[in-house]
Amino acid sequence: MDDIEASVVIALLLRARRKRRKHNYWVHPITSQRLLKGQFHKLFEDLSEHPIKFFQYYRMTKNSFDELLRIIGPSITYKNTKWRLSIPPEERLSVTLRYLATGNSFISLHFEYLLGASTIGHIIKDTCSKLWTCLQPIHMPTKSEEDWKEIAKQFYLRTNFPNCIGAIDGKHIRIQKPNHSGSLFYNYKNYFSIVLLAVVDADYCFTAIDVGSYGSNSDSNILKNSALGAKLIDGKLNIPQAQTLPNDENGKPMPFVIVGDEAFATSRNIVRPYPRKNLSMKQRVYNYRMCRARRMVECTFGILANKWRIFHRPLNVQTNLADDIIKSSCVLNNFVRRKDGIRVEDECYECPLVCIQQVGVRGTSSGIEARDYLADYFISPQGSLPWQYDHV
Repeated sequence: MDDIEASVVIALLLRARRKRRKHNYWVHPITSQRLLKGQFHKLFEDLSEHPIKFFQYYRMTKNSFDELLRIIGPSITYKNTKWRLSIPPEERLSVTLRYLATGNSFISLHFEYLLGASTIGHIIKDTCSKLWTCLQPIHMPTKSEEDWKEIAKQFYLRTNFPNCIGAIDGKHIRIQKPNHSGSLFYNYKNYFSIVLLAVVDADYCFTAIDVGSYGSNSDSNILKNSALGAKLIDGKLNIPQAQTLPNDENGKPMPFVIVGDEAFATSRNIVRPYPRKNLSMKQRVYNYRMCRARRMVECTFGILANKWRIFHRPLNVQTNLADDIIKSSCVLNNFVRRKDGIRVEDECYECPLVCIQQVGVRGTSSGIEARDYLADYFISPQGSLPWQYDHV
């Protein structure tokens, strides 16, 4: 046996020996002190006595935390074993909310909560999944006709846009490149992402979302291929029948519509702005009035990203967990919005999420007709606003 062969044999023996090496600890001495020194056990009771600090830490009030725990607690409670005690549901929820609120890595949370990094990952995956399962039927349910009419009423009161049942847009959620994915997730901004497509109401809450499309797709294609788009095309969203516009009793009944940007094709229930070049005064007024309604979706994305700072950095997790993180954050947005309202700190930063690429799409004749009727209505005595011409 020559020297090279001997070196190879020795290397293989050392490698096999390392593989057989046993762990030094069943529980690491640092994590064994979780009940005494862990962040949750040291801080939670103190935070509970200081509402402002509690809100800053968990991004929700103590009452909202307790209500959330009441809803999902049973689904994240596990039995103790003879080997170890289970992690209580309030600590699991605390770890997950802190992860979403800060975007800290699993390793960082490991040193804060004195839980294993892999345990942290399992907790976040399980809790995010349960948050969506438990909260979605309550805070993002399928809408009835009466629900859509109430949303349209709120849109008209706040934005002066009639027969509007939502604003739609898509955002890129930055991720680290998934293994063996090629360029599927590579978007036009030259980074990897998955797409969050959402419809929101006039109260900065999500009414429907579609998560997980490749970053290389456009809004229009995502909508066409989503469950939301299929229901919209098949007329299964319970959208009310067309009705006349306010103060236009003798006019033509108009369909209820969702407002979107230039990335979406105009159709019976979706309207978009006029192209930005060579616009008449009527078209500029329409675009301004529509912009006031469409800003609701931009504001909602901004509130989402600045409350849950996980969206300020790339998600370095598997894509199925990334989907759960996005869905749970959206439904948590609705939960906290309805329980706590909007705090000033939610609006102090620009939205870091990037819009979907806009590509040329052709609208239907019924959608174009609805848009033209609205444009005429907005400059008529029945539908005009006295200050609208100051902004075009």
